[in-house]
Amino acid sequence: MERKSSITPVPEGPTPKDVRLDDVDRLLLEQLARDARTPNNALAAYAGIAPSTCLGRVRSLIERGVIRGFHADIDPAALGHDLQAMIAVRLHANARQHLTDFAESFVGLSEVLNIYFIAGADDYLIHVAMLDSAHLRDFVVRNLSAHPSVSATETILIFEHIRPRTGSRT
Repeated sequence: MERKSSITPVPEGPTPKDVRLDDVDRLLLEQLARDARTPNNALAAYAGIAPSTCLGRVRSLIERGVIRGFHADIDPAALGHDLQAMIAVRLHANARQHLTDFAESFVGLSEVLNIYFIAGADDYLIHVAMLDSAHLRDFVVRNLSAHPSVSATETILIFEHIRPRTGSRT
């Protein structure tokens, strides 16, 4: 089954590491992080700028890769996927030259919520949501243990996910 992404695609552009943000950009980002559905006129009022200026600034933030997308954060349990897990994946040393290919092979799977390329003993953390433990076992056996690049996996069950309020950090 092909997964339809809830993320609104954003054009690829420069990486944001060298992007300079001013105070207005930071206000816009803070409000959008709190509520990505904030209407442009309300966003402009929040930042103290004209709506046309606001629209241009948001478009610029998207083009520069600072805003990577807009999405709905849906509880997987609402869709019947009551079991979530993080699966740590370690690849064989000779497979590490194909890291991107490995990750891309999981992007379209409906069970996969996020894929993290990490430092340390493992290479990836794959965040999944499943119907139950039998489906989780089948996913690990079918997609990971059978994969020729995979050396080892470790599955960590998620009992609860508590999301901090975005934008409230100092």
